[in-house]
Amino acid sequence: MWKELAREASRRLNLVSEQDKNALLLAVADRAEAQTQALLEANARDLAAMDPANPLYDRLQLTASRIKDIAADMRKVAALPSPLDRTLEQRRLPNGLELEKVSVPFGVIGIIYEARPNVSFDVFALCFKSGNVCVLKGGTDAYQSNSAIVGLIRSVLREHSLDENCVHLMPAGREATAELMNAVGYVDLIIPRGGKGLIEFVRDHSRVPVIETGAGVVHAYFDQTGDLDKGRAIVTNAKTRRPSVCNTLDCLIIHEHRLPDLASLCEEMGQKGVVIEADPKAYTFLTGHYPAELLHKATDESFGTEFMALRMAVKTVGSFDEALQHIARYSSKHSECIITEDAACAQRFRKEVDAACVYVNAPTSFTDGAQFGMGAEIGISTQKLHARGPMALPELCSYKWLITGNGQTRS
Repeated sequence: MWKELAREASRRLNLVSEQDKNALLLAVADRAEAQTQALLEANARDLAAMDPANPLYDRLQLTASRIKDIAADMRKVAALPSPLDRTLEQRRLPNGLELEKVSVPFGVIGIIYEARPNVSFDVFALCFKSGNVCVLKGGTDAYQSNSAIVGLIRSVLREHSLDENCVHLMPAGREATAELMNAVGYVDLIIPRGGKGLIEFVRDHSRVPVIETGAGVVHAYFDQTGDLDKGRAIVTNAKTRRPSVCNTLDCLIIHEHRLPDLASLCEEMGQKGVVIEADPKAYTFLTGHYPAELLHKATDESFGTEFMALRMAVKTVGSFDEALQHIARYSSKHSECIITEDAACAQRFRKEVDAACVYVNAPTSFTDGAQFGMGAEIGISTQKLHARGPMALPELCSYKWLITGNGQTRS
């Protein structure tokens, strides 16, 4: 039944004006702030069932400050120009036919995600503004939070005389996931948000087209010419700002000539409790200069791992080319960074590193739709078809051709 309701809602949403969409988003933002306590109570029931040591705990947790930020991002989305009905191409054929290529919504978008209830707000805001119905399949860990959020949104939709089926929350459990992935003809696109296992599962089993997002095995290369003060600030921010999110640093690569600076480079991370898994050369230079209880020897599993915690690998390389080879082998093509004062190295890094977001002398923590001025994001695409990097309003659109004639026929 939900499939038919979602498809019908997508047709009706095509007739809702931009002004009415913006008014609805502002009302949802206001309601979220007004019902902060109720949202926190629902979230507390989810948190009570999760071990605080679980790396997903921070992602699951809502706070009054985070709800305020969510509402602010929703207002930013409302203030952005509509991505719909933009003329992408226009021309007149020799036979007199008028051709126009215009941006349109996908229709119905399914989102499969883990314990991140903020995603429910972000996804709805971006989908609604871009004319898409969203079908949400959150993790069991966040079901109480997501139920409260979707209930809030649907109540505001009803109050504005809009179809509450513009957003639908699937039940907890794998059966609902399978139903969503097989809703061919009803759901136009699925976007998974979460760890590598979730993304690969959806990609491998969905009959509905998928855009891969999220999994981030992120590197920062401290080059032979890297500035120590910049490097220390960049790697510390990239690793410790929010360790559980996908743009967090997982592996520091350091040129062997800069190993004497490694302890200084990692000093602030030691103060913040970051566990380091260091290769033999790096381990030698850190021994006695980094908290012993936080220093471990790297294993084969240390590299290519998305830690989602205060944990990081360190890899020593003998050349710029070796650093590039390491990234090419282990990168998930999400975000990569170089710290260098050599313009030629920076340019080579930009050209040769295959990732959605490539940074020079800035932390990968900036890989975020809101930080990129998009208002919010529906995910960070690590593939190359349709969209790449943070996806927001324009990336939630397809296009169609409009052809106007005056009785022409084809010979």
